Amino acid sequence: MAKRRTSYVCQQCASQFPMQYGRCPNCNAWNSLVETLQEAAPTAASQSARPGLASRPVRLARIATDNWSRMRVPITELDRVLGGGIVPGSLILIGGDPGIGKSTLLLQLCTQLAADKRVLYVTGEESAEQVKLRADRLGVVPDDLYLLAEVDIDTILGTMHELQPSLVVVDSIQTMQVGDIESAAGSVSQVRESTVRLMHAAKSSQIPVVIVGHVTKEGAIAGPRVLEHIVDTVLYLEGERFHAYRLLRSVKNRFGSTNEVGVFEMRDDGMVEVNNPSEVFLAERGEQSPGSAVVATLEGTRPLLAEIQALVSATTFTLPRRTCTGLDLNRLHILLAVLGKRAGLPLHTYDVYCNVVGGLRLGEPAADLPLALAIVSSYADTMVAEDMVAFGELGLSGEVRGISRAADRLAEAAKLGFTKCMMPAANQKTLRGKLPSGIEVIGVSSLRDALRSVMPTGRKERPAARASARDDD
Repeated sequence: MAKRRTSYVCQQCASQFPMQYGRCPNCNAWNSLVETLQEAAPTAASQSARPGLASRPVRLARIATDNWSRMRVPITELDRVLGGGIVPGSLILIGGDPGIGKSTLLLQLCTQLAADKRVLYVTGEESAEQVKLRADRLGVVPDDLYLLAEVDIDTILGTMHELQPSLVVVDSIQTMQVGDIESAAGSVSQVRESTVRLMHAAKSSQIPVVIVGHVTKEGAIAGPRVLEHIVDTVLYLEGERFHAYRLLRSVKNRFGSTNEVGVFEMRDDGMVEVNNPSEVFLAERGEQSPGSAVVATLEGTRPLLAEIQALVSATTFTLPRRTCTGLDLNRLHILLAVLGKRAGLPLHTYDVYCNVVGGLRLGEPAADLPLALAIVSSYADTMVAEDMVAFGELGLSGEVRGISRAADRLAEAAKLGFTKCMMPAANQKTLRGKLPSGIEVIGVSSLRDALRSVMPTGRKERPAARASARDDD
């Protein structure tokens, strides 16, 4: 058997050392040494003594896949994100902050699949009684759902071989331990070795395995980011702790698309699927007020409408504050600079606060135009039309650039009763003859064209804004 030893590898320069250092002696990087399990290469004699274990090349055209079929997932949103079901022998990682709902979602999956399949749920964080209490709260517990409260990987693999379930869930990978490694559970070497052994077991037995991993704000090295290159699929459950809605994103999928997103709502009885997230996120939109605009964004391949709010108020500090929730702060700084230079708004003397209602996080450039409308609406103390939705990317020259899948966004807006849509003029040209009935399209090519619909007709701009606009001209 190959000898095992532990070494410390620098994550910056890949240098190896026999002991831990606070700073790498080679590249001088602080806290970059990570404990790693090393396995010495077997000798030639040992390799020749095991000829039956060596892998042999196989003609790819002769490999049969007729009996392979995905296992359908009864949770529609999860099934969509996985690409249409679970592939036999795949290793799936679900990551997210502690308490976000990963264990709840997977326990629901196990209880529904166990209605006609044998499922093994391995827990290393809770006792069997604690899991049973949570399962009773979620609903009926089927007979073919097996629970194993264990942290030793060898015991888990032996139970898999004996039970031969259709699905195995390991919650969580940070609690698993390999007896050959002396480091504590949760270390990089323990997490990596545990995942590799689960991967070999899944591939050899064609039993899909789902593992749960925690991440911290800084993306700690013991979290899922260490394992992304090992597993087949990486899913992240996102959401604000104090909001009920959760987004399940796929950031890696060897057997499907990474453009799908599932939406759930956290309730007392578990994670509930949200079939129409646009309607849910706009349900509490009350009386229209200045500083509010609706954006037609994309979450994966699904069009989604959300409300963006902005508050612009005179600052009492030397440096104005810029704060945003659900948006990129650097992008906000760029938009404020464009509004000041191209639209003549003296926002350098105002605090600006932006928020995406419902706990969503918008990262695509299509949110630039509605965000600018919301900011100008709050600054001018006027209202954006209540029945208007907007999308478009803003360039540094003040131009409104086209975005992808404008037709899907427009159709979603029309379905929810919006009668106006402000979009880039480039997208309007491509949609001629394909516009849904009952909605008016306003094509804009520049920021100033867009702001004419927000600034009140006949109202004079503030003197500082007029002077800045003349200088820009």
